[in-house]
Amino acid sequence: MDYRKQFFVHPGTKLSLAGIDPAQTGDQASGEAALPEIQRHVARMAELQALLYADGKQSLLVVLQALDAAGKDGVIRHLFSGMNPQGTSVAGFKQPSADEAAHDFLWRAHQRTPARGEVVVFNRSHYEDVLVVRVHNLVPQAVWSQRYALINDFEKLLVQNGTRVLKFFLHISPEEQLARFKQRLDDPARNWKISETDYSERTLWSDYVAAYEEALRKTSSQNAPWYVIPANHKWFRNLAISQIIADSMEDMNLKVPPPRVDLDAIARKYHAAAAEQKKAGGKASARPAVKE
Repeated sequence: MDYRKQFFVHPGTKLSLAGIDPAQTGDQASGEAALPEIQRHVARMAELQALLYADGKQSLLVVLQALDAAGKDGVIRHLFSGMNPQGTSVAGFKQPSADEAAHDFLWRAHQRTPARGEVVVFNRSHYEDVLVVRVHNLVPQAVWSQRYALINDFEKLLVQNGTRVLKFFLHISPEEQLARFKQRLDDPARNWKISETDYSERTLWSDYVAAYEEALRKTSSQNAPWYVIPANHKWFRNLAISQIIADSMEDMNLKVPPPRVDLDAIARKYHAAAAEQKKAGGKASARPAVKE
């Protein structure tokens, strides 16, 4: 099954999250059965990230948005842990600092976008400025309603600069969210995740749904697509996202770059050094060997 086709938000079409079952699992029967496929996609992601880093001409930005407890941290932990830390990073977007709030709303996001050769994951993102800001009336509608066009222009600029942009909304039900809140209460190792806002924000569920529906509809495009991922089942969430990322990275036509040196000249230098070493009788170095 091609999850890119199944979960893509077609630009400009009417989107109803109520019409998308957050508990669906496609043709997959269980997490155990899906695990080998998830592992295969994650391995592909790691291999392609190595090519992306070596080639140094393109980059990848993955945007994760969701209501509380939908699993953004879990996606990052399970799907990106195999990537080389030298070329991979995560940017978390919480309440803006005083310095960030003193700039335009895209300023802090632009600073964290990937350089060529890099993969960056946004844990929340610039979309908070048409979601939280809208739901809590932090700025007038006349302000946040203009931001969709600015976001589209921002992402278009990234794409033109060689960045592949993939955006995922992790879609869970209110019942599943409440069940995950209970897990946090029951597990001392997860108590630190509990926030007083967890339950106050639940009262605004319908407002958030409306804000997400409009944001996804107005900012999804072929070059910077939104995908609505059913996320009640964590394993299916991981399966769909890993397939979409791996397939999208393969479409980037990443290749091992050509050598930057004259290999024949380097080979001649190697053979000359080897001959000189042999002529010297392979004398031991004055410095003792360091044990591994």
